[in-house]
Amino acid sequence: MYSVIIIDDEPWAIKGIKNVFNWEKYGFEITGTFTSVHKAIEFINEECPDLIFTDIRMPEISGLELMRMTKEKELDAEFVVVSGFAEFAYAQEALRYGALDYFLKPIDIDMADPLIEKLSLHFSKKRSVRNNLILEALTLPDKSELNRLTPFFDRSSDDYFRVLILYSNSENKEHKNLNFFDRKQTLEIDFGSRKTLYILKSDQKSELEHDLDYTIFEGLDIKAIGISSISTNYEQMAKLIKEADLAASQIFLNEEKGVFVYEPKFTVVKPFIDEISTIIQENKFDEMEYSIERVVDFFRQNHLGMGEVVYLWNQVVSVLVGTYYEELKDMELDFLNYAELKERFENFESLCSFLYDILIYIKQLNGHTVNEGDINAYFSQMVKYIDTHYQSRLYLKDLSAKFYINQVYCCQFFKKNLGKTFSEYVTELRVKKACELLKHTELSIEEVATKVGYFDYYYFNKVFKKQCGITPTKFRKS
Repeated sequence: MYSVIIIDDEPWAIKGIKNVFNWEKYGFEITGTFTSVHKAIEFINEECPDLIFTDIRMPEISGLELMRMTKEKELDAEFVVVSGFAEFAYAQEALRYGALDYFLKPIDIDMADPLIEKLSLHFSKKRSVRNNLILEALTLPDKSELNRLTPFFDRSSDDYFRVLILYSNSENKEHKNLNFFDRKQTLEIDFGSRKTLYILKSDQKSELEHDLDYTIFEGLDIKAIGISSISTNYEQMAKLIKEADLAASQIFLNEEKGVFVYEPKFTVVKPFIDEISTIIQENKFDEMEYSIERVVDFFRQNHLGMGEVVYLWNQVVSVLVGTYYEELKDMELDFLNYAELKERFENFESLCSFLYDILIYIKQLNGHTVNEGDINAYFSQMVKYIDTHYQSRLYLKDLSAKFYINQVYCCQFFKKNLGKTFSEYVTELRVKKACELLKHTELSIEEVATKVGYFDYYYFNKVFKKQCGITPTKFRKS
């Protein structure tokens, strides 16, 4: 919600402004009304509201002077000025001072919705730009830029931090209006159209351990909530964000919504993965099949999470490539992080299915022949499909089924015919399209990410920077 205060020396005028707009519908909340400009200034200095409705002519201090004083203090507040007909020239001057808009009082009710909708759009774009800059600054080792962007990380006191990441099933984000923690102690950042990051802080560790009321999320269209550990070091913010995202990624394993707290269990999963590694190295194919078939049940029974999935994937890939390098050199068997795994596989069962197909391929390799003519025709159709559906979620397993090609052979054909893996091809295509949109449209970066198939801005930002060497924000500026 965007906070709003109203300043006018006439109480009837304040009442009129309060009643004429549908504040809540457009994401605004009135946090103060003042007939005294001096009291309003005290409130502005302490609370820094997002939007200030102010009369243009008031005793002692005018609306123009108030705007000047606020900007001199570098407070990030926006203004809408209210004037009578006789002060129209003052209203025009307020626009030159940077006011978002003005209106004559009493306001025409027919003008109310267009005005508030325009203001909502402005703040939405402003928040989007700020979100992008803060997200980039959170990942930098130097936190000076982060401190410039937001006072939230003020180090004058020893605070504890905890991160919460919320995935919703739709883009309406009903949870935006809910208060599950002290709003002044919460930094909210949109991670994407369906993903929201909350950084919580408190000078009492117990508040972050026990006072979070998640029951208010019940009944909302929420997929998963992930919660990090607690830290006193705000320079570890990237680590806390990763923990919360790993916890929320529990949905990748069991597709059941809920609240998940980060809890690493590598000691539980390591002996199981060591067993699989030994079986692969000793060429025990029958045992290989059995072990992979057991993986899903083992993870569910032990309540393992995304961190353990990453560990499983990278350990098995290491052993497979080390043992069967020549046979598997054209496969998509790269070390991946949790975001890359979620991008590549629809769910954990799909990941295990791919590993199973790899093992079957190795087992049946000797004496197996493939009609490459038929596969080439289907492969060409697949590539054309990808080129026109890059904005959709694309998984190799689904595509291989759609075009009648075993996903193992898909991997080989991408490398052989295009000189790159399936993931590399899709990523390069999406980033190329993103560059075009950043150059030639005014879409926000989140909108660009969604248009090219990325629904997680944080991940899109990393992929874009890896491909282009700079962030989407810097690319657009350049």
